[in-house]
Amino acid sequence: MVHKQFDIRISGNGDLSGFLTKLMTTGTKITSLSVVKDVAHFRTNRQGVAQIRRHRRAYRLKAAITIAGYETGAKRIFSSYRFLIACAIPFVCSFFLWTVEVESEMPEVVDRIEAKLASAAIVPFRPLASIPDEGEIRRALMLDDPSLSWVRFRKVGATLTVIPMLSPPFDDNPVVKEAPADLIARTGGIITRFELERGERVGRVHQTVKKGDVLATGILEQGDKKTVVGAEGAVYADYWMEYSFSLPKTIDYQLQGEEVVKFSLMPPWQQGDGALSDKEERWKPWLPFVKTERLVEERSGQLELKKGMEKTFIIPLLKTKILSEPSRKVIIKDEKILHVTFDNDKVNGTVLFLLNDDIAVKRPISQGDEANWTNN
Repeated sequence: MVHKQFDIRISGNGDLSGFLTKLMTTGTKITSLSVVKDVAHFRTNRQGVAQIRRHRRAYRLKAAITIAGYETGAKRIFSSYRFLIACAIPFVCSFFLWTVEVESEMPEVVDRIEAKLASAAIVPFRPLASIPDEGEIRRALMLDDPSLSWVRFRKVGATLTVIPMLSPPFDDNPVVKEAPADLIARTGGIITRFELERGERVGRVHQTVKKGDVLATGILEQGDKKTVVGAEGAVYADYWMEYSFSLPKTIDYQLQGEEVVKFSLMPPWQQGDGALSDKEERWKPWLPFVKTERLVEERSGQLELKKGMEKTFIIPLLKTKILSEPSRKVIIKDEKILHVTFDNDKVNGTVLFLLNDDIAVKRPISQGDEANWTNN
């Protein structure tokens, strides 16, 4: 029969040496005795435990008794091989795709997308590392399906959700045809070139025109026959434009600093609920769980406009504003400062810019004249 052993810890402000002597005189079996800073540790049997409980109060001591070799429930669980297996199973499973879902309100679209995913081997129980990049999946789905305008993906753990976005319905309404028109000058200038799609020139290159002059006519003459076709295209000319401005004297600005690249691990169970953001990208195709994040530090400050900064700062700022206007192919050839004034909190002025731009605008051909000719 195996006798149970107990680990004893004796502490307190009482007579520790007298207590140990008393146990020995009663024949208590004591092994592995150590005394450190008035705390005694030793091992004894069941009879020794009975003697300790009988005499410890008389010596004003505390006793902590545990079964030798016994581990607490939590310690036994965490040190058990079963616990390691229980942790390893979800860890290994997280490297596989377990669920593929298609989210759409149209059953026929769901069936079509599921069939394409299956043909591309994007199915459950496939390793996540072998699944193609989202861009490749998107191209494969949209290649033969014109009804798709985009495909979104959402990843949650080992679940991949495909969200097809349908194109808007095709509008087959005919485009309203504009009435035939001539091209006239919206401002005066010197013509530099013609880019006509239809119609006949009236002016010529290097000719000076004023506002309202006809640049191209939409009426073609062939002998005695006149045909109304309408003029289309652009006529470029050099002209001066007076530009008035008002700027705050103190301007807040931001500058981009150096780009910083950060590398981080992206385990499959922490990949988030969607594709990587614009600042993030996977590092290598064969390392799908490593991502990089590119950050650009921005610096901000203030600039006070002073006299002498007209050509170094104000003129370039105005040029940038003019060139940034949409639907314009303007070229700035020259500039002249008419006047600039610096007040307490504002900078006001006027600048002349020599521009090269399309000055042609349409003017409908009068119906009375059109009725006298043959219209194609």
